Amino acid sequence: MNNNHIGVLYIATGFLFLLGAGALSLLMRIQLAWPGLTFIDAARYNQFFTMHGTAMMFLFAVPIVEAVAVLLLPAMLGTRDMPFPRLSALGYWAYALGGTLVFSSLFFSIAPDGGWFMYPPLTGPEFSPGVNTEVWLLGLGFVELAAIAAAVELIVGILKTRAPGMTLGRMPIFAWYMLVTAGMIMIGMPAVIVADILLELERSFGMPFYDAARGGDPLLWQHLFWLFGHPEVYIIFLPAAGFVSMMLPSFARTKLVGYTWLAIAAVSVGFLSFGLWVHHMYSTGLPLLSLAFFSAASSAIAIPMGIQVFAWIATLWDGKPVLRVPMLFILGFLFIFTIGGLTGIMVAAVPYDWQVHDTYFVVAHFHYVLIGGMLFPLFAAFYYWMPVVSGRMLSERLGRWAFWLMFIGFNGAFLPMHVTGLRGMPRRIYTYAGDLGLNTLNMVTSVFSFVFAAGVLVFAWDAVRHWRTGPEAGSNPWDAPSLEWQSGNKSYGFRSIVPVTSRYPLWDQPDFADDEMAGRGYLPDAPTREREALITGPITGEPEQLMRMPGPDWVAFLASLFSAVALAAVTLQFGPVAAVFGVLAVLAFGKWLWSLDPEKPRGLVDAGRGTALPAYSNNSSSVGWWGMMVVLISDAAVIVSLAFAYLFLWTARPMTWPPDGSALPTFEGVAPIGFSVILAYALFLWAERLIRADLRGATAIALVGVALLAVLALWLGWGWFRDLGIDHTATSYGAAVTALLGYMGLHLAGGAFMAMWCVVRLGLGMMDAWRSLTLRVCLLWWHVAAPGAIAVLILVAGFPHVTG
Repeated sequence: MNNNHIGVLYIATGFLFLLGAGALSLLMRIQLAWPGLTFIDAARYNQFFTMHGTAMMFLFAVPIVEAVAVLLLPAMLGTRDMPFPRLSALGYWAYALGGTLVFSSLFFSIAPDGGWFMYPPLTGPEFSPGVNTEVWLLGLGFVELAAIAAAVELIVGILKTRAPGMTLGRMPIFAWYMLVTAGMIMIGMPAVIVADILLELERSFGMPFYDAARGGDPLLWQHLFWLFGHPEVYIIFLPAAGFVSMMLPSFARTKLVGYTWLAIAAVSVGFLSFGLWVHHMYSTGLPLLSLAFFSAASSAIAIPMGIQVFAWIATLWDGKPVLRVPMLFILGFLFIFTIGGLTGIMVAAVPYDWQVHDTYFVVAHFHYVLIGGMLFPLFAAFYYWMPVVSGRMLSERLGRWAFWLMFIGFNGAFLPMHVTGLRGMPRRIYTYAGDLGLNTLNMVTSVFSFVFAAGVLVFAWDAVRHWRTGPEAGSNPWDAPSLEWQSGNKSYGFRSIVPVTSRYPLWDQPDFADDEMAGRGYLPDAPTREREALITGPITGEPEQLMRMPGPDWVAFLASLFSAVALAAVTLQFGPVAAVFGVLAVLAFGKWLWSLDPEKPRGLVDAGRGTALPAYSNNSSSVGWWGMMVVLISDAAVIVSLAFAYLFLWTARPMTWPPDGSALPTFEGVAPIGFSVILAYALFLWAERLIRADLRGATAIALVGVALLAVLALWLGWGWFRDLGIDHTATSYGAAVTALLGYMGLHLAGGAFMAMWCVVRLGLGMMDAWRSLTLRVCLLWWHVAAPGAIAVLILVAGFPHVTG
């Protein structure tokens, strides 16, 4: 269980989803090749269209860039693995099982058919009464959680497990791109998760978040969905830009021009991307002032994007480029993505977007951005880094065939779509009239789609055959400057961890390879007799702690499998099966959690190079502490998204908030609840002080008090909510209040469970003043749960008074 195995599985699974989604697109292009064809009927076309977009965006594009990062980043950073291998395994299996659940629904006539964006009310209970939408919601919920798991792994890995001496300014530029990307996933993904949850609550429990007849608003879905959906474009693009930035020095034979500017541009893109979601909603009737702001933001993001393109061109100009297959794909990317960027500036203008919205012009635009901006760099990366995985080279001859078939096929298929759209052909139709002047253009698009597919298949054949017949690559076939070529395809990573003094260690440190293999770096042996890596400072990269990696086990796979079966059973309404596998999933996760924070050597251990480091930390230098902090960022984003939903729904019915029949909330009603929460939080803080003094009995008493106060807050909260007379099915107000209070109630219940978990570990001698990381990680939960609960209580009790 290490990043090499998990990364390869991740990439292979993502590529299979690419092939499946591509096959669906070819079937759709056969149907659209000529007017009036009946190759696919309307219902099946809707399923294919929905699954094509879903698979490409959620099952291929985001997972595969995270997969490449999981595979390559540890070696690029000069370390042996990511900090949480079991979390990576859990994320992979959740992704594979959830994705399989969604995609396989095509073969059982229960595939989702509401479009990959699943807009209500079309996907609500009235117009989609079957289980098709549940398949999408629950299956992709699994995939979305897997993406967050990978993002946690990447953020903590980049910040805390670099080679000694690798400061932030010496990190490979790909690490900067992935740090920004993972941060965007942690902040953006919760919005679409909340959208999914609210839609499932509406479908299963009648809570009218999107039902206009009961005060809901379908536009709420669009806001939440595109709060992630538009940043997703850059979540896909930024890693691809990182691939290009890493490969160019090898083929230009010179160092990357503008490293600092590229890092700043990546951060700028990540920041600006969250101000662009209304770019997809220009035609929904929003105020013109809002449209002007988002139009300006959509144009402004061209600045950091342009900085990157000019830095790449300057690198090529500064060097002596060598035209190999990866370089061909990079040049193809620059050409295609530039066209996509230009059409992006066009649709950023509101009047122009009104004319081409929901036409094939938009289809052409986003395929130029996504395929040009992501797929071509990804194939360049496959040809470039395949020797790291297999030790063999892909074929230069077949690679050139693959490139030209893909390049010609892509432009031949999608360039005519711009004209098709300008002539008025709408998206999402399964046939069209023959007198619209679209026949020839659609035939050309369909024919060249198969040319593009042929290029992908040439690569797939090359990838399969090269494992047996590909030429041996050697240790560094491209004479690249980055550390993954020193690690090679060894499953254990580096023989020893050598300090880094440059951004280009294999070029600037000529003795690096000899030092690494001779064991002159850190951890040449195994002082704890287990697989080990270093934990380093997030800024300076100085060694802080020894990190012992877990060995192989089945718990991550079983936890994912049991959870997936339980969710599938819920979707298909097999109650007993769902209950049994739900219990098994809880037991599997419980076993995993119980194994955390194990007994480790107390004192310092020899880390090599005359350095002794602790093998355990119970404070903020621990990767476990950092992992929880990053998870709580997403949790806070969920709370903010739910609060946004509450406030947005108020804008739809401002004069009836709360509606007739519900009591007006008061601060007198929530004061006892808030006091209980604050007291529980204070007791947990006191428990942390007590364990620091090794007062285990007093710590246990304080933690029991925390649990009791949390339960008291839940009981008081339920009584207050019941007395308000809120009907969660009657109005959007009741649904929004129920969702907000319910989510924070889960936090308090989780906080009570964590307190008792710590009590049990104290009673079994598994916690003391030194071995106390579990308690401090649980305290982090309360740092969010308590302020979040107070903020939600103030919002629910106070906002109706503010609005009159």
